[in-house]
Parts: sequence; structure tokens; C-alpha cells
Amino acid sequence: MSPRVGLTTEAVVDLALALIDESGPDALTLAKIAERAGVAAPSLYKHVKNLADLRRLIDLKVVREMADTLRAAATGREGGDAVAALADAYRHYLQAHPHRSHALVTAPDETDTELSRATHAVAEVVFAVLRPFGFDHAQAVHGTRCLRAAVQGFAGLEASGGFGRPEDVDKSFEVLKTMLVQGLTIYARKADR
Repeated sequence: MSPRVGLTTEAVVDLALALIDESGPDALTLAKIAERAGVAAPSLYKHVKNLADLRRLIDLKVVREMADTLRAAATGREGGDAVAALADAYRHYLQAHPHRSHALVTAPDETDTELSRATHAVAEVVFAVLRPFGFDHAQAVHGTRCLRAAVQGFAGLEASGGFGRPEDVDKSFEVLKTMLVQGLTIYARKADR
């Protein structure tokens, strides 16, 4: 393998994500990334400080991708339709990239302002979708947490083969979306009282 000319930090992150997508997060090592890049492992230190820094950059990219994915899904939709579109987009992302879920479930260190901003951008998309329900900030946070937990949990169980019964999993997800929309609607009514 000949060395890559013009290796960049972004290219290193992309190689790492490809490895994670293929083999899971535990497979990630700097030696494997260097081999894929066609460089000696010390050459990676021009682009990442260490494995922890690479993992942080991976998390940052995944969180930004999720924000973009959710924003695109919600654009032009409102209310229950927007909630369902968000749920579909979140699930489809995790179906395509099941080994990336760790980046979406770990709260960033608040001193990492770049990663915190990216994580807040995901939440802001959901807050915007929930705004027509009439929630105040605290209620929007609760609704966002419930939506995220339901979809992340469903997708995680689906990826791990946790749905062993013969009934259609896609139908189950449609039921979940209906329950989420109805639950948010009821929660909004109770919040008005």
C-alpha cells in the first residue's frame, strides 16, 4: 500500500468511521487507521493527538451528521408529521450506522464547547419540531428526552436483534410513532391546565 498524499484530519476521521461501521467501535486503533491510510502510525499524530482525540472527532462528526439529518427531515413539516419524520430519520441513520450510536448517547463534557454546540444543535432541531405543541422550555426538554429515548431504544434493540417475534418490525415502529405523537399531544393538553 502506498502512502496517501495529502492526508487530512477529515480523511483520518472518515477512515475511522469506515472501520467502526465495518467492525464496531472496539476495533478502532490508531495502528489500523494508519494501515488503512497507508502511513506509519506516527504520521497520524499530525492530524490527531491520540486515540481519545480521534474518538472525540468521530463523535463530533456523527453528532453533526445527525443534526443535519434531522433538520432535513423536519424541514417543511409540522406537528405530528414532523415528529414522525424525525423518528424515521433517526432510525434510518442508526440502521445505516448501528455502530455509531455511542456518539449519540454520551453527553459531551461541557468544557468541550465545540462538541457541546453540536449536541445542542440536535436538541434545537427537536425543540423546533415540538414548538407547535406549545411546550415551554422545560416541557420541550422532557419531550425531547422521551422522543430520543424511544427511538434510540427501538433502533438499538432492532440492531441487536432484540425483536425476535415474527410480527413486522416496521409496523411496530409505526405504532411507536403513533404513540409518540399521541403522547406528546396529550402531554401538551395537560401542560395547558
